[in-house]
Amino acid sequence: MSEIIWLTNVKLETGDRQVGNGEYVTETGCFHLKIEDGRIAEIKQAGQTSELLGKQVDMAGKLAVPAFKEMHNHLDKTYMTLDWKAVTPVSSLVERLQMESEELVELAVSTEQRATKMIETLLNKGATHIRTHVNIDPYIGLKNLEGVKAALESFKGKVTHEIVAFPQHGLLRDDVPKLMREAMRSGATMVGGLDPAGIDGSIERSLYEVMAIATESDSAIDIHLHDGGSVGYYTVDKWIEIVEDAGYKGRTALSHAFCLGDVSASQQQVIAQRLADQGVAIMSTVPINLNRTLPPIELLDRNGVNVHFGCDGFYDSWSPYGTGDVLEKVTRYCEMYGKKDERSLRYALKYVTQGITPLDNGGNQVWPQVNDKADFVFFEAASTAEVVARKPKNRWVMVAGQLVSSPVENYS
Repeated sequence: MSEIIWLTNVKLETGDRQVGNGEYVTETGCFHLKIEDGRIAEIKQAGQTSELLGKQVDMAGKLAVPAFKEMHNHLDKTYMTLDWKAVTPVSSLVERLQMESEELVELAVSTEQRATKMIETLLNKGATHIRTHVNIDPYIGLKNLEGVKAALESFKGKVTHEIVAFPQHGLLRDDVPKLMREAMRSGATMVGGLDPAGIDGSIERSLYEVMAIATESDSAIDIHLHDGGSVGYYTVDKWIEIVEDAGYKGRTALSHAFCLGDVSASQQQVIAQRLADQGVAIMSTVPINLNRTLPPIELLDRNGVNVHFGCDGFYDSWSPYGTGDVLEKVTRYCEMYGKKDERSLRYALKYVTQGITPLDNGGNQVWPQVNDKADFVFFEAASTAEVVARKPKNRWVMVAGQLVSSPVENYS
């Protein structure tokens, strides 16, 4: 018989109400949550007189929000645990890739160590699921995949994951297609791609090769797309056609996709509808400024395209910055696009929870429900809106009703 755990005195959002100036404020209540077999078995309002049988964990009025999902990351790239190293400036993506290639062999020996530290950091910030891209290339073969798999295995039961076999230095070169197929037999769970025009130099050939590897292994797909303007737009359009022809609806994603912000509003609308029709998700890292236009996140969302945020790599050969806090991406998005009111702030949390928010856009409670997974991040905060706007430092992370990270253990 499984252990019964009662999480007592949990603050949950219950709805919202309009005040005199027309603004909305979030309403909350105090509840006890019964956890059994890692899921919510019962929800009781605090103050009810019935006895709570089983182990009790007092959450002392902390606000529960859904656990975060880190949907674009590179566990194998970070310099974490190594000596400090700043980034050498370059003038192009090709030059950056060449510089990265020169250190791959040296870094491969410490992949497990570095990835372990990165996973720990992401988990402490509230991410209990990680989609990581892992370099598969002629320089190191599958060495990074082996290290990342070992690191993730040490977090089994705490962090779920997807591993994308990522041809960072080009898919259409040397023995990379062969290595990619070997990676899919060796523990990678998704197929990646990179800039069919800018890196591979052949849009159609690159995209068809990605799909061929994926269909052979019956795997989902996530393609990095930095190619901009009309070239990038054509690539997206062609990819949707390939997805439809292959019957791969709902199984692919495009990361970055800056090109979607480079085109006219009418073109954005057309492509958004096509992306939604074929269930092609968009993964954004919400960069501060790369002299690029972000994809039209709000328009994509309105049209039913699944949009997710991720930290990308941090503290590596690409950038010395980054904290591993995917919540920062939500805050940055809200700042960039002027989201300041209660409803728009709390709605934006969906981009790091795979669409789950405590309240829907109309202020109705939709989470948590009985039988939901008991995965939470707890904050000392009044509402989800405060969490998004203020990014409280202290976080209590819970997976299957078990505390896996707390401020005492992980924060100064």
